[in-house]
Amino acid sequence: MRITKNGEETIRLFIYISAAITLGIVLWILGFILVKGLIKVNWENVLADTAILPSIINTFYIVLLSVIISAPIGIGAAIYLNEYAKEGKILKLIIYSTQSLAGIPSIVFGLFGMMFFVVGLKLKWSILSGALTLSIMILPIIIRTTEEALKTVPISLKEGSWAIGASKIQTIYKVILPTAFPGIMVSIILSIGRVIGETAAVYLTAGMVPRLATSLFDSGRTLSVHLYVLAKEGISFELAYFTASVLIIFILIINIISNYLGKIIKRRLKGID
Repeated sequence: MRITKNGEETIRLFIYISAAITLGIVLWILGFILVKGLIKVNWENVLADTAILPSIINTFYIVLLSVIISAPIGIGAAIYLNEYAKEGKILKLIIYSTQSLAGIPSIVFGLFGMMFFVVGLKLKWSILSGALTLSIMILPIIIRTTEEALKTVPISLKEGSWAIGASKIQTIYKVILPTAFPGIMVSIILSIGRVIGETAAVYLTAGMVPRLATSLFDSGRTLSVHLYVLAKEGISFELAYFTASVLIIFILIINIISNYLGKIIKRRLKGID
């Protein structure tokens, strides 16, 4: 079907309006939370809240450990699916399992983590139990996003690498991964956002104790759980807004650090000092 010039302009206008509405909603939500949480907040109450700093550190622990566990497994699985797997029942089963895993509610992951890690493996309510549960939860994100990034690598780059005598492993390490690395970093950043914002799976495995975890086997409250407790129990909506603001800033800082480290790793993968 041929689209006229007026039709193209109408479609372009609709796209611009959609983008503007989306951006406006995001800025409105962020502005509302940040104004309520940082400008209109009573800083005496904030300083009196001794649980906020331990919650920030506990969140960092869980994010770091979850990504360390899930990223190598997810990236490895994506490489297998894209470079090694052949069409057949096994490949369909893996893809179906990944899609099913992505659709499971977080509360189910939390119940599984509590029964398997907390009770079954006797890890108790701890940072380790929470990180293991969340690492399973974010695996589908890393696998699917990384796989899509690997598919964008031009076949000509692979063929050029093979033509000069590089093995498949060398081609993956020296050509495919550096080229797809921006997409891989997107998968990790999305996973970090999912971990930071998760509540149900965390308080069922890591616990709700408002203290700093001194080891992986200690229980500790994360920022999202702290926000949930403040809002649910009606302790202080003012502190809840402040915690939400800190959560947003924390995500932004983590994303900036991830992008910076990603650029360094990409240079090293390409052999650039």
